[in-house]
Amino acid sequence: MNTEKPINTFCGRTRREFLHQVGGGFTSLALTGLLAKDRFFGGQAMAADGKTTWNNPLAPRQSQFAPKAKTVIYLFMYGGPSHMDTFEYKPKMYALDGKTIDVKTFGRGGHKNQGRVVGPKWGFKQYGQSGKWVSDLFPEVATCVDDISFLHSMTADSPIHGSALLMMNSGSIISGKPSLGSWLNYGLGTENENLPGYVVMLSQKGGPISGAKNWTSGYMPATYAGTVLRSKGAPILDLKHAYGMSRTEQRRILDTMDQYNQTHLGARIGNSDLSARIAAYELAFQMQTSAPEAVDVDSEPEHIKQLYGYDNERTNDFARKCIMARRLAERGVRYIQVYSGGAHNDDNWDAHGDLEKNHNFHAGNTDKPIAALLKDLKQRGMLDETLVIWGGEFGRQPTAEYAKGTGRDHNAYGFTMWMAGGGIKGGVSYGKTDEIGSAAVENRLHVRNLHATVLQQMGFDPNKLSYFYAGLDQKLVGVEGADPIREIIA
Repeated sequence: MNTEKPINTFCGRTRREFLHQVGGGFTSLALTGLLAKDRFFGGQAMAADGKTTWNNPLAPRQSQFAPKAKTVIYLFMYGGPSHMDTFEYKPKMYALDGKTIDVKTFGRGGHKNQGRVVGPKWGFKQYGQSGKWVSDLFPEVATCVDDISFLHSMTADSPIHGSALLMMNSGSIISGKPSLGSWLNYGLGTENENLPGYVVMLSQKGGPISGAKNWTSGYMPATYAGTVLRSKGAPILDLKHAYGMSRTEQRRILDTMDQYNQTHLGARIGNSDLSARIAAYELAFQMQTSAPEAVDVDSEPEHIKQLYGYDNERTNDFARKCIMARRLAERGVRYIQVYSGGAHNDDNWDAHGDLEKNHNFHAGNTDKPIAALLKDLKQRGMLDETLVIWGGEFGRQPTAEYAKGTGRDHNAYGFTMWMAGGGIKGGVSYGKTDEIGSAAVENRLHVRNLHATVLQQMGFDPNKLSYFYAGLDQKLVGVEGADPIREIIA
């Protein structure tokens, strides 16, 4: 057998194999750009005008003032959980079960003035020093209530999934606006040059309505958009060729690229227009080695896996994502969004038919992993600097959607979300809906107030963080602005 390596090979590969695995040589621009910025070629990397010094758009930046939080983990319950069946106790509804009452509602079924009440289908108990009432749907999260601020008076502008999702993610029902994670990427940059600053993890059932519009960078450069990370297999599909290589092979290719750039490309590229594409190429190649390690949940100790329910078939998927979220937070990723539920109907929290079947399923899949995430962050000393958010795009109505059954329609007039960590008070319940949960009646909050609170905790005045576009200083909280929810800030 002939064991001699072919002539004119790179790292034991033919030239064709080498070019295929490094993307036709384009990724070599990344190393060239880094060397140029360090004046390796005696020059300086320039922006497109050939005069201005080029700066990495994701370079770490200072916030406007000292932040209380460094990372956001947003647990998005896609479809809209029922607030009166989860975290807002409505004892008077039990006696009204099945009775038709006058109440104004607005959902996908349109405006109604009357409906049949569906009483809560689970019991409630009090927990913690705060004595917070929590549904039997969430016995594990209930043990963490003294670390949580519950927002019972949330409102939004739309009771329709697509536009409501856009509002919850980007502050507007109109598509094309940057999402919350993009604003943080833009304002803060990233502390880890080898991982995205903004990561999204979707349900195995699929993504939410409106898809990538929910993690878009809108009118900002694409650099600030979210990166979808898979919880199993290759974490990022576009990097699958390198993901299959050993670290030795990856290092060998990097070394070869280094030699090739210094020998052949320095004179031609050292002073050329590198622009933001250089950073994108460099990040993509670095993720080939960093992303697999960052999401290596199997390397976690057994007691951590058991804490999250990783060893249980029912909770395994969401447990994996929550552990990954903590690992990414440890590695400096700014904004991590984890979706519970995907696709349509009962594949998410959208309980139009059988409320009990739907919510038992989704709460059962997520309760233990969510509680474990809070406890794990706390025991590692990370909860103080990690802002955790829980909620959907809206809540649900107190009345039945159909003549029969327990299904509830959408409700944007009043619903519950919660926040924990990142300088947020624990054991607090703020605002409330009326006696049957149909609309917010005390300390009404809008999605913009939620976003303003996130920006405030991350070190920004929500009414001053702006991006100039189309002749205006655009803001996440809109031209009308919004105040943070100061009552829940520690």
